[in-house]
Amino acid sequence: MKSFFLIVAACASSTLTATPTLAIERHQIDSLPCASIQAIVTREGAAILRYRSKRDPSLPLYDRYVANSAYCSFGEYAAPAIVPSADQKSCRLRKCERIEFDFPEPD
Repeated sequence: MKSFFLIVAACASSTLTATPTLAIERHQIDSLPCASIQAIVTREGAAILRYRSKRDPSLPLYDRYVANSAYCSFGEYAAPAIVPSADQKSCRLRKCERIEFDFPEPD
């Protein structure tokens, strides 16, 4: 009986560890036009975009950008965001932000 439970536990463990994790692609966007950056995010649903700071080019910046709120965690939504691109200062995208609730003060 013990061996049966050990086999079941081993099978369950290997099933859990064998499932593929969802990998997120990372892209260096310094030389890409805005339309290409937007197409990447739309195609992949979520992507990490890396670029150099305009104020300090030695400083790399990055964040996770999404196509819509379906790629955000519970309690988050796809808020407007911008990144620099090769052809525009402000390429419009979306990234996940926490939903903030403003409850009225009790009287």
